[in-house]
Amino acid sequence: MAPLDPPTAPFASVNDDRSANAGSPRVDTATLPKDISLSVNYLPTKFSSGLLSPAARRRKGKADPLVPKRGGGREAFKSGEARMPEEGDEDYDGVTGGWFGGKEGGHTRPRMSWNKFKWSLFLANICLSIYGLTGLIFCLLTWFDVFEHADIVRVGNRTELILSTAAAALATVTSVIGWAGVLLNNRSFLAVYTFSLWLCFALLVTPGYLTYKQRTFNLEGKINAQWSRDLGAEGRLRIQNRLHCCGYYSPFVEATVSQTCYARSVLPGCKSAYLSFEKHVLELWYTIAFALVPLQIAIILAGLLCSNHVTYRFGKGMMPKAYRLSMNSMAVIMDNYANQLAEQYGSDVASDILARSRSNLQLDSMPYNSPSATTTSTGGGRYDSVPPRTPEAM
Repeated sequence: MAPLDPPTAPFASVNDDRSANAGSPRVDTATLPKDISLSVNYLPTKFSSGLLSPAARRRKGKADPLVPKRGGGREAFKSGEARMPEEGDEDYDGVTGGWFGGKEGGHTRPRMSWNKFKWSLFLANICLSIYGLTGLIFCLLTWFDVFEHADIVRVGNRTELILSTAAAALATVTSVIGWAGVLLNNRSFLAVYTFSLWLCFALLVTPGYLTYKQRTFNLEGKINAQWSRDLGAEGRLRIQNRLHCCGYYSPFVEATVSQTCYARSVLPGCKSAYLSFEKHVLELWYTIAFALVPLQIAIILAGLLCSNHVTYRFGKGMMPKAYRLSMNSMAVIMDNYANQLAEQYGSDVASDILARSRSNLQLDSMPYNSPSATTTSTGGGRYDSVPPRTPEAM
């Protein structure tokens, strides 16, 4: 609203108490509809210039010093700047920009500028993608029996292999979500990404803990129990074929008969070879898992600290709904303003002031200026109406 000139001499004799309270119009909020809120903390410098000037202002070139800037981006956090984004602005809502944060068919200003938070997320997600894809490839090759002794792991360490595959797959999916959030500047994707990093951490340390526990505490006794109770005839046969052995101690102790394993076979027992293999594999397994823990913690910290600052504008750049100045709220404010002007200066002067204000703000086409747009206030009138003053109030 355009500022009003101070009252001239004919209006200077107004009651001091009444003029002192005229600067802050208030309305009884109990009589307002639920969708109208007057607690807007209206600061014109914090709003888009579309609310203050009907004409669109060019983003480039010399701007009008009397009109506040609009839009978000890097310049929003300069000293003394007050900018709010508008719909269609660069990176608005995180999904309207290009792959590298710019508008479709153009570039932001400065061109291709990433802040340090975005670079941190980018590097952290590269590390997550590398170790996630690498782990997933090795797990899949093990499941497909590509390695020479892969079938032994599939039989003897099936639980740990399942957990490791799940951890690698989740890390790969999480990295894809991270790329979507980083390249699109989408904080919703980055929130899911940061939460998923904790799940990746849990699945990462679980197989590491299981393999460390099995390797460290009485591995020989566990191998004995596994061969006798858990493997079964088929599992023993698969291990015998891969390790080229027969039976546990000898062909006469818990052996599965095959073309190479029979009573007079000269092949040694499987206990020594199987125990050595498990020691080596389990030690390598938990070493890799625990070595990735510091890297995973660093990735989690990068997600927590940087996901809300992927651009120089904090958040989505949208004013909360409770603080938006709606047309209904504006109608109530202007109606109350008209009533106070009529009480202070008279109906004729108030009508003239409101007419000039409506003309300056170009509100002739607003909904609350139409005959059907009525609002509830303490005066019970509309924006167009100015209640007549009694002779005593003059």
